[in-house]
Amino acid sequence: MLAHVNDSAGWFLEHAWLIPVVPVIGFVVIILFGKRMPMKGSEVGIASMVGALVLSIGTAYQWIQRVDAAHGGHDEGSAIARGIAGFGRSLSAAASGEESTYVAPVIKSWTWWQSGGLEFGLGQHIDGLAVMMLILVAFISVLVQIFSLEYVRGDRRYTHFFAALTLFSGGMLTMVLAENMVQLILGWELMGLCSFMLIGHWWEDKANSRAALKAFFTVRVGDVGLLVGTAIVFFGANAFAVDNFGSNGFSIQAINAWAMSGEASHDVLLWGSVALFIACIGKSGQFPLHTWLPDAMAGPTPVSSLLHSSTMVVAGVFLVARVYPVFWEGLSIPGSSVNFIVLIGGITTLIAAFLAFVQNDIKKVLAYSTVSQLGLMMMGLGAGAWIAAVFHIFTHAFFKCCLFLCAGSVAHSGSHHSFDMKKDMGGLRKAMPVTFACWMIATAALTGFPFLAGFWSKDEIIATVGKNGYDVFFYLGFVSAFLTAAYMTRATYLTFFGTPRGAAAGEHHGDEHGEEHEQADDEAHVDALVHAGAHATAGHDAHDAHGHALAHDAHGHDAHDAHDAHDAHGHDDHHGAHHGPHESGKLLLVPICILAFLSIVAGFLQAPAFGESFEKLKLWVEPTTAPIATDDLLVGGFGQSVAVAPRAAAEGEKVCGYVAPSPGQACIFPAVTHPPFSWAKAGVATIIVFAAYAISFALCSLVYGTRRNKLQGLTGRNKLLGAGHRFLVNKYYLDDLYEKVVVRAVAYPISQAAYWINQRVLDGTVDAVGKGGRRTGEWIYRYVDQGAIDGLAVNGSGKAASGTGGALRPLQSGKVNQYGALLFGAAALGALVLVIVNI
Repeated sequence: MLAHVNDSAGWFLEHAWLIPVVPVIGFVVIILFGKRMPMKGSEVGIASMVGALVLSIGTAYQWIQRVDAAHGGHDEGSAIARGIAGFGRSLSAAASGEESTYVAPVIKSWTWWQSGGLEFGLGQHIDGLAVMMLILVAFISVLVQIFSLEYVRGDRRYTHFFAALTLFSGGMLTMVLAENMVQLILGWELMGLCSFMLIGHWWEDKANSRAALKAFFTVRVGDVGLLVGTAIVFFGANAFAVDNFGSNGFSIQAINAWAMSGEASHDVLLWGSVALFIACIGKSGQFPLHTWLPDAMAGPTPVSSLLHSSTMVVAGVFLVARVYPVFWEGLSIPGSSVNFIVLIGGITTLIAAFLAFVQNDIKKVLAYSTVSQLGLMMMGLGAGAWIAAVFHIFTHAFFKCCLFLCAGSVAHSGSHHSFDMKKDMGGLRKAMPVTFACWMIATAALTGFPFLAGFWSKDEIIATVGKNGYDVFFYLGFVSAFLTAAYMTRATYLTFFGTPRGAAAGEHHGDEHGEEHEQADDEAHVDALVHAGAHATAGHDAHDAHGHALAHDAHGHDAHDAHDAHDAHGHDDHHGAHHGPHESGKLLLVPICILAFLSIVAGFLQAPAFGESFEKLKLWVEPTTAPIATDDLLVGGFGQSVAVAPRAAAEGEKVCGYVAPSPGQACIFPAVTHPPFSWAKAGVATIIVFAAYAISFALCSLVYGTRRNKLQGLTGRNKLLGAGHRFLVNKYYLDDLYEKVVVRAVAYPISQAAYWINQRVLDGTVDAVGKGGRRTGEWIYRYVDQGAIDGLAVNGSGKAASGTGGALRPLQSGKVNQYGALLFGAAALGALVLVIVNI
């Protein structure tokens, strides 16, 4: 049964639309006035994100009040205290016949523009998922901007960096709040534009420019799916939305209700979900469009941390979660053992994990780790593990952002701006103890170390996948957990253990040598990008070329002008008081320590092992699964909020996702399952993770240690292992495939044909018309203007008048006798004429 809800909303919930507006205004202020400000605009960027965070916290506070009041009937003023004290009734309790409560989202909409009677609006859709993402994006953005104060200090495009970073966050917040698909696309594309600017921040380096273009165009391929999918869903849902909600087919709430209504055509849902997921494949770096994400490491490290944790790549996962009923019904997620989403997610999580093993660039290891974890989230969503996947978005943001910032700290203060673990790191744990401690905590959380954040979210995904009958992917989840622990142990060993190498050993501290080192790496990376796979026979040399450069994150600072500027302004201590690796300053360490702390405690928001009181995220975030009344679900008018009046389901009626709701009711979310926590499965996962730690650390000690042994150089001696190694180093030759097949065999001929048509047909037609016009003009000038008009009319009449005048001139001689004779002759001639006429 459904309990009734008090739908009053507070000021923050009603005005949550202000949250993305603040950073957008900040962006405008930075662009217009940033260079004239004391901190070159960075103070505005940080202030705008702090403002967005404050609004997000207020929104979250009132949302939890709303949920608490709905479930416990407590006074809303004490909701947070009572919420923390515990309320543990599941939102999906309707599945077992218990009373369940529908907490209405706060939806507001304004007409943006109209076309042919169709309204396109801007607004807000505030529910548990939106609240979680608002807090996450705003909080991570604040920490990243604080970190950037020191990290990019002295960069000659410092102001533009903070402007783009602020707008980047604003784009994600716009998408999170979207009330309709048009607004969602606006935020989606705004992030794409900003990512292009930030990845190519040091565009003078060809490698960075190519990486930005690669990211932009690869994601654009997927974006075609977003436009097509939105169109399919719009035309499918529009009539239902108009009839039942007074809205249109762009409304996200109406789309979800239509998908669950039983009236939607399965073919429309199928093709709509496939098209939308293609967009998610591009945006979230899923196979086979994942190749842009590691190359995006060419941007500054703060960009990498924000892009990989809470914005951009998370957008695809968020889209699936936001319109989940479309995928649930379209891909027949309940009752099946495989579907498009779970298959792509499973493939992605494995292939990315294997690629992480052959990377020497620490940021590339983390990049492939992100791809793998995104695949795990998609696999969870494809198998019905909605809350587990959403929870993993939340926990993953903290420890992945922490890892990227730790990598930046190491490059900044420990390896002379190099990100190559093999060449310029090793043994840094003593020189950088705080960075090392935070790295270890975040790594443990990522790999699923017991009771840390990742332990709860990853295990819940795997458990739910198994419970829902996706057996193959259940075991694949354990394999992924093993690989994650193994490659992160390798990265940890190469960075913080073993013998210091290169810059970590105190080599090449001079700027001149450092620039030569970085320039060589830039050239190697450019060559690797242009000729993917050309070094396939070079073994470890090819590995180094691919795994190392990414232009060292453009070496953390511009390889040309910005390098000197940064050393002069931001790294005086690096070449002055400090000689060799040392711990980073407070501006870098404070955000890292905060993120490390959250990597420990964030998981307890959804820790079912300790009872319902520790399942707050499910309570606050997951929508209801019971049917609700369609009356006033979407209220029209300027800026009106949603006021849903739930009604009780008929006795014995099943929840959404299994039977169509009764007339006058609508389902907005399917009945997902939540398996009970199993210490046995958690124990198996823990054993697997610890085994990976031990095996990987032992192998790293042998392979990368100073003692010679048979494992060293094994890939060079064994043809099969060497071939496998080259296969991974060259990233499964997917870049070759895209370059030689897609670009050269398909896109290049098409572009050449288009160029030929443009030059020969379009330009040829224009040129022919121009030449014809010119020749016509010349003929008219020569024969009409010069010949007829000037020659006959103007000049001819003049010559006739002149000739006549010349002929008559002798008659005016001035002699009287001549005039008399002429007069007499004229009179005689006149008389003769008269005589003749009269006769």
